[in-house]
Amino acid sequence: MNFKFKKGLLSVVVGGTLILGSLPITASAKEPTTQVIPQGTGSAVLDQANYFDDVDPSTKVTVDIVMKVQNQAELQRYINSTVTPGSRNYHKYLNVSQFKAKYAPNPSEVNRVTRYLKSFGIQSQVYKDNLVITATGTVAQFNKAFSIELKHAKFHGKSFRATKKSPRAPKDVAQNILAILGLSDYSSFTTNIAKRPVDIKESAEQGPLNLDPSDLIEHYHLQPLYDKGATGKGQTIGIVTLADFNPEDAYSFWKQEGIETKPHRIKVNEVDGGSGYDGYDETTLDVEQSGALAPDANINVYVGPNTDPGFVDAFAQAINENKAQQLSVSWGLSEPTIDYYVDQQMESPEYAEVFNELFMQAAAQGISMFAAAGDAGAYDATRSLGTYQLSVDNPADSPYITAAGGTTLPWEVTTSSGVKVQVNHERAWGWDYLYPFFDSLGLNTPSGWLANYFVGGGGGFSTQFDTPDYQKGVRGVNTYTGVKQWQANADFSSVEKIEPEIVKGKGSGRNLPDLSMNADPYSGYKIYTSDPGNPGSNGEMSAIGGTSIVAPQLSGISALINSDNHNRVGFWNPQIYRFAQEKDSPFDPLNATGSANDNLFYTGTKGTIYNQATGLGIPDVAALAKKFARY
Repeated sequence: MNFKFKKGLLSVVVGGTLILGSLPITASAKEPTTQVIPQGTGSAVLDQANYFDDVDPSTKVTVDIVMKVQNQAELQRYINSTVTPGSRNYHKYLNVSQFKAKYAPNPSEVNRVTRYLKSFGIQSQVYKDNLVITATGTVAQFNKAFSIELKHAKFHGKSFRATKKSPRAPKDVAQNILAILGLSDYSSFTTNIAKRPVDIKESAEQGPLNLDPSDLIEHYHLQPLYDKGATGKGQTIGIVTLADFNPEDAYSFWKQEGIETKPHRIKVNEVDGGSGYDGYDETTLDVEQSGALAPDANINVYVGPNTDPGFVDAFAQAINENKAQQLSVSWGLSEPTIDYYVDQQMESPEYAEVFNELFMQAAAQGISMFAAAGDAGAYDATRSLGTYQLSVDNPADSPYITAAGGTTLPWEVTTSSGVKVQVNHERAWGWDYLYPFFDSLGLNTPSGWLANYFVGGGGGFSTQFDTPDYQKGVRGVNTYTGVKQWQANADFSSVEKIEPEIVKGKGSGRNLPDLSMNADPYSGYKIYTSDPGNPGSNGEMSAIGGTSIVAPQLSGISALINSDNHNRVGFWNPQIYRFAQEKDSPFDPLNATGSANDNLFYTGTKGTIYNQATGLGIPDVAALAKKFARY
């Protein structure tokens, strides 16, 4: 699903996580040296756009000024120590004030920025972590403060606001600023939700699966936690999203599924004024699936507008409130898309680091974070760029998020056209097992390939982040076995289907995903939706999939484990990689080799612990909870 540009102005963030920065500025007789500040949209868009009019000088604009994390290497060491048994910091997480004192710019540096803004009449509010400053003023005020000219522009059919000149500020103001987001509002994101593109008409009784939460509970062995009394009580699940939804749909879903839940458990936080309903089924499934697994947990939904500052602020509010012990997100972009924007100077190289700083803060605070790994198999860029290089998804590529991959559960059917579809064992999700069926429908064409053939659980190697320490030395990391069945041309703009062959190789960078569960829409889960903004109207159950289901399910599982252990287990990744290397690993690595277990390229390797199709594999949740409780 494409994340469409939303016209209009952002509204200022309000709430208890912000403080007002309003100290007076002192004049200097000497003209200060100025310094360029990176902004979210770079010169390729800004230079090539058609500028046709000045933005009304009285128009109000809200931007994010993101400050640089301090002592980053020390922060990395501290995060590792919170999840290392025997460390004096084990499970000793920072609160937001402690994080700010240790790792954020000091108050004088932040105040220097807010004083500078105030001298031009721009109001500023600072998130509690001192990393994000939300500034609101008129176009005329921002033009003067940053020596820019905001104009109306068009580029590739999009209308947006932009400045062709790079923003500048005095060096003592600019030196601790990582980036400014929102002077231009040119942006695009996608959700990792997947639906069945073709209804399968059956000539046999079996068919695609339509699963309930009880099926997940049985298959991934959650019931022992419920038997011990774990319900998610005392926990809060956080969901960062870019689309509004009907909270009433979630209560209807739980009632129809026979799940007794805590009443009034959903709190919707409209960040920067919230968003519209484009992508509302994504938010709906996040709430319904996570809440079904931890029925007594609260659910805080952070709905930001579909802009760069909106996405940043949704994370910033959730992390700075520090109420959610686990947080999931199912929106993102492929790494090649970000690389393309950076190479073409359509995006700042600092873009990914803006989010990564916040994810490091979350890890230091003991927040377990989960992100969908993508739904285009090993070819994530097909969703956003329409190109065919091996690639992975951001922000799941961050070393400080648990990347949620996808599998397909066993099912079978003989279609009315006589094609037998059969999955005998849980496998990596890749729709190559459906290729004969799609071929019978005449979809074996380039347009049919892009829409139907390149679908599966995201996985592979990041080009933006190095291999994290917790992955180093794990059997299967940075080596791979693949099923090569597509041959791309030199610039990855087209492919041809070839006879499948097994290949082996080495990779580098962060390996994705970290673990996997069922995500295939043809073995998918039910969700309940009604008309957007009109709860109860045309309400219906439907089956849906995507790694965007796995991320919130893991968040619900995290709440269940935390309530069972009466402790915040914190950042999962270093811990689960350690567990996976122990003799009684709580993961089945799904390491069979071949086209019956691939994500359109990567497959398993016998004897390994990790593979890039399903990560560490599928969890036995009860066994995983025991591992977390053991230390």
